[in-house]
Amino acid sequence: MKTVPAQPRPACEGTADPDLFFPNGNTGPAFLQIAEAKRLCSLCPQLVQCGNDALERGEEHGVWGGLSEGERRSLRRRAARDRFTEAV
Repeated sequence: MKTVPAQPRPACEGTADPDLFFPNGNTGPAFLQIAEAKRLCSLCPQLVQCGNDALERGEEHGVWGGLSEGERRSLRRRAARDRFTEAV
């Protein structure tokens, strides 16, 4: 019987403070929280998949795949602008 290799576990799984990935705001203490969440994301074997999934789901809050709320918003706007430009 052939076994399927297990996918590596995400770096955020089992963190002591899951709220780390959902800061309130983006300045002051929240800025440091975002930086720490991104640091953990940078170590994650699921980084790209997590970021792509968050973009597909339209996640508006939190740090996903090493991307903040503002960074995902910018990527969505850029993609929409590119689709419009290609359609014209």
